[in-house]
Amino acid sequence: MKEVILVKNGELALKGLNRRSFEDMLMANIRRRLASLGKFTCTPAQSTIIVEGPEDADLDEATDRLLKVFGIAGLSRAAAVEKDMDVILDTCVEYTAPLLNAASTFKVEAKRADKKFPLNSPEICREVGGKILSRFHHLKVDVHNPDVIINVEVRDKCAFVHGNQLKGAGGMPSGSAGKAALLVSGGIDSPVAGWMMAKRGIELIAIHFASPPYTSQRAEQKVHSLLRQVAKYSGRIMLFVVPFTEIQELIKDNCPEEVFTLVMRRMMMRISQEIAIKEGCQARRTRRCRSCSAHTRSCRRSAYTTCRHAQTQPALRG
Repeated sequence: MKEVILVKNGELALKGLNRRSFEDMLMANIRRRLASLGKFTCTPAQSTIIVEGPEDADLDEATDRLLKVFGIAGLSRAAAVEKDMDVILDTCVEYTAPLLNAASTFKVEAKRADKKFPLNSPEICREVGGKILSRFHHLKVDVHNPDVIINVEVRDKCAFVHGNQLKGAGGMPSGSAGKAALLVSGGIDSPVAGWMMAKRGIELIAIHFASPPYTSQRAEQKVHSLLRQVAKYSGRIMLFVVPFTEIQELIKDNCPEEVFTLVMRRMMMRISQEIAIKEGCQARRTRRCRSCSAHTRSCRRSAYTTCRHAQTQPALRG
């Protein structure tokens, strides 16, 4: 018996002729995320990706990491066995014993992708359910709201036995929707926006404007900390820290006070655009351009127009 991880790719199944390219991106992201745990292989099979690792692989850690990979709707650790009903019955009892001992009700679900297998899905469920009831006398069958669902999947090369499916991060594989720059200030809005972008398949680079002594070293450390949390889901994020103190002081010395914030924001947009173009980004993500939140609505509209005219690249605002 070999233990593997079955990954369900969710909405990727809705893709058409380009579906395989999305699956390839997801498998590349999976291998990259698990690289430090050993050499893992990924095999696509009927809306499922079979992830296999070396014999000494830490599948607990691998499962935790994969739960944070965008593009994975759900996953299960499963036992891969030969397509023999006696072997499947024994595996159902032995492999799922910890789950069954802790449960009071259960249900069996079966999928027979290999139509040459002698038993159909209802017959597999009946045989497995009977075997479990004969071994675990405290259990009862509940097909509506069971504590544990025992799954048997008979596929082309082997059969898989596993318990409840764990919910994944969902979304689309990172990098499948292009690349965008994320302006990070140190607040919660920017990382949340980045997380939501990454979930729809956008690869992120981050830009932070540092203005010591007007902004502290602690603010920059906070940016690093927030991006590390986002990177657990999105994958690697390249951070650009722009020294902005000299520019900020020049603007302050040469601009009227009432337009200081507008001009400063305009310069930030121009600099971030140059970085985004150099890194091959198709867009940038910023907070809503509210230069003076205490000002009137017309002032905010003016701020938006001023920053918009400073750029030729799309800017996504929230």
